[in-house]
Amino acid sequence: MTSLALVLKKKFNHIETKLIHSGEPEPRVQGAVTMPIFQSAMFETRNEPGYHDIEYIRLNNTPNAKALHEKLSAIEGAEDALVASSGMAAISTTLLTFLHNGDHLLVQNCLYGGTHDFVTKDLHTFGISHDFIDGNNPESWEKKRRPNTKAIYVETMTNPLLEVADHKEVVKFAKAHGILSMIDNTFASPINFRPIEHGFDLSLHSGTKYLNGHSDIVAGAVIGSSELVSKVKHRLDHLGGSLDPHACFLLHRGMKTLAIRMRYHNESALKIARFLEEHNAVAKVNYPGLISHLQHNRAGELFDGFSGMLSFEPKGGKVAAEQFMKNVSIPIIAPSLGGVESLLTRPAVTSHSGMSPEDRKKLGITDGLIRVSIGIEATEDLIEDFGKGLETLRKISVSH
Repeated sequence: MTSLALVLKKKFNHIETKLIHSGEPEPRVQGAVTMPIFQSAMFETRNEPGYHDIEYIRLNNTPNAKALHEKLSAIEGAEDALVASSGMAAISTTLLTFLHNGDHLLVQNCLYGGTHDFVTKDLHTFGISHDFIDGNNPESWEKKRRPNTKAIYVETMTNPLLEVADHKEVVKFAKAHGILSMIDNTFASPINFRPIEHGFDLSLHSGTKYLNGHSDIVAGAVIGSSELVSKVKHRLDHLGGSLDPHACFLLHRGMKTLAIRMRYHNESALKIARFLEEHNAVAKVNYPGLISHLQHNRAGELFDGFSGMLSFEPKGGKVAAEQFMKNVSIPIIAPSLGGVESLLTRPAVTSHSGMSPEDRKKLGITDGLIRVSIGIEATEDLIEDFGKGLETLRKISVSH
């Protein structure tokens, strides 16, 4: 049996069922309920029509990758999907697929640090120019559009300030001018937002985060039409950013619990954001689920949940932030996100350290900003732990 026969496209109505059953082998391999790991670099050729169709790990088309492609496309309501070796492999390859020498990109001004660095430090070496746009001010986008503008790029919820751009206007703008719309959907996950259903051309993910959810692999994904994903695949085939079978297996396994994990992340993060907002040792909380958030109404219209990501600034700036991170005992100090364990990081020295202090200041990424990835520990335990950490800060400020 050729591996092409292993994946049967079944249709399911709800995302919870799609996460479990879409892309599974049919018939099951030797009756195995769990998708096996096909730890083979290459497979016998079967008169494939072209080089990109030959089954080979680097071409991201072996059985474990194919099963993921079907599952990913099913949960976001798209025609096709592609996995990659990391979120940045997915992002950089997609940008380099559709932007060429002489082209221009419109990109949201608040971005994940790795994406920001790629846009500002690498794209120009390929002859590609860019302009930053305010995602909340659609009227200003036209002034920055050029005849050679080929794409517009945004994040569902920005990293690390949790801003929510006017995504409906992004799609309208892209369609009106015949340019591609791309969105990094990592923070929301497909449980809370499915960009393709809202008209975006391509949805990108760091599969390292919520999709996998267990902090044990690095992966990326590109989701969209078969035509566009195929073009990205051809570029990725040459750049070599493939995902190995064991990582595919772990991502496949992790995705099956995405719905229940994400809903707990959503619920817990909202309670913790409210607790932080009411605490007198906290200066500011960034979370779209809060009524005080500037884009709260927009987020409520777009999303099915507000994610497990938030950021906040304790009163006292950098010193207070560092002290708080030392005071708490449950969260782990680590720069990633989206896992079952809660994580804390200061973006100024991790994810956004590549930006100049001036650029960070313009965006509002202060040295005292703490980004929090809320895990699936008991919400009550986290609130108690955060409360103790903040109470220590309050006592310090009183004593001074």
